[in-house]
Amino acid sequence: MKILLNNIMYNKNISVRQLSNMTGISKSTINNIANEKYSPTMDHMEQIAKALKTRITDLFDSPYK
Repeated sequence: MKILLNNIMYNKNISVRQLSNMTGISKSTINNIANEKYSPTMDHMEQIAKALKTRITDLFDSPYK
């Protein structure tokens, strides 16, 4: 499963710092999620989806959507 956070942030013109401020998740955690170095919790995915005004399923690419 591929995390599409970098693509979505780029398309919405939102930086890691801005997303951190919007979600309360640390910049390093968001960066690690975006670079697929960290598997996010569902809580983090929900917070990110709310901040980006998107569905959780839009944050990842999987054949099992």
